[in-house]
Amino acid sequence: MQKKRTIVVVTRKLPEPIETRMMELFDARLNLDDRPLTQAELIEAAKTAEVLVPTVTDRIDSAVLSLSGPQLKLIASFGTGVDHIDLASARQRGITVTNTPGVLTEDTADMTMALILAVARRLSEGERLIRSDKWTGWGPTHMLGHRIWGKRLGIVGMGRIGTALARRAKGFGLSIHYHNRRRVLPEVEAQLEATYWESLDQMLARMDIVSVNCPHTPATYHLLSARRLKLLQRHAYVVNTARGEVIDENALTRMLVADELAGAALDVFEHEPAVNPKLLKLQNVVLLPHMGSATIEGRIDMGEKVIINIKTFVDGHRPPDRVLETMF
Repeated sequence: MQKKRTIVVVTRKLPEPIETRMMELFDARLNLDDRPLTQAELIEAAKTAEVLVPTVTDRIDSAVLSLSGPQLKLIASFGTGVDHIDLASARQRGITVTNTPGVLTEDTADMTMALILAVARRLSEGERLIRSDKWTGWGPTHMLGHRIWGKRLGIVGMGRIGTALARRAKGFGLSIHYHNRRRVLPEVEAQLEATYWESLDQMLARMDIVSVNCPHTPATYHLLSARRLKLLQRHAYVVNTARGEVIDENALTRMLVADELAGAALDVFEHEPAVNPKLLKLQNVVLLPHMGSATIEGRIDMGEKVIINIKTFVDGHRPPDRVLETMF
C-alpha cells in the first residue's frame, strides 16, 4: 500500500521547477493564481496543512496559529526573514519553523551596492529625464552626483549580507564601518579593513552613506529612529534593502522633504506595499518594489531549501534550517 503523502499548502506561486518537485514529493496544494491569501484563507490553510509554506507577505500570527489544526507541525517559510511568523505561538503549539538562509546573500548585496551607486550618481533621475523627453544634451554642470570613492559607508548589521556588501564596497574604494550586536572575527575585520563601532549613534554621525542590513525584530524596530536619523550629516545617503520597519519611515520622509539628507534608496517600506506618497514625489529618492533578492537563481535556491527542510522533517529528522526564537 502506498504511503500517504504529506499535505503541503503553498501560499504563493513559486518557480515552476520547485512546484513540480513539490508535486512529485508531497500532496502539494499550490496557489496557481499567485493571489495573496486573506487571513481567513491562511486560517483555512493552517487547518488543513501538515506543512505550511508561507512567504514574507503572509502574516502567520497568533490569530492564525491559534486556529491551526493539530496536524500542522511545520512552517517551512520561503524566505530568510521570519518577522511575519509568531515564533512564540508556533513553539507553544509544537510547530517547527524553518527558513532559507544564505542563498540570497550575494543577490541582496548586489542590489544594495547598485542602490548606493544609483542614489549617489542620480541614476533614476537621469533615466526619468530621458523618458520625459526633456533632455537637451550634455552640460558640464548637468546632473552632477557624488563620487563614492573615498567615502565612509556605515553598515548597520554585519551578518552575511552586510559582510558581502562590505566586500563589494571595498572594491569601490569605500571606507568600511559597521555596527553589529557582535564584533566580527578579527581576520574578517582585517580583510575588509573595517572599523567597528560599539555605539550606533557615534557611527551614524560620521558616515557619508548608511546601509541597513539587519533583520527586523522587536529589538530593531525603528532602530533608525527620528532621533538617530537626526544624527546623520546633511550630505548623507540612507539605503535600505533589509526591512522597512527598521527605519522610522515618516521621520526619514520629513528629513528628505526638508532637505536635511542628500537622498535615500529604498527597496523595502514600513507598510509595504503602501509607500509614503511624499516619497513618490521626491527626485533624490530611488524606490524599488522589494526586489533585492529577486533573481531566478535565488528563488530556485530558496525553493530547494524549502523542499530539503520539509523532506528532512517528514523523514523524522531535524531540518537543517530550523529557526529558534533566540536567533532573532
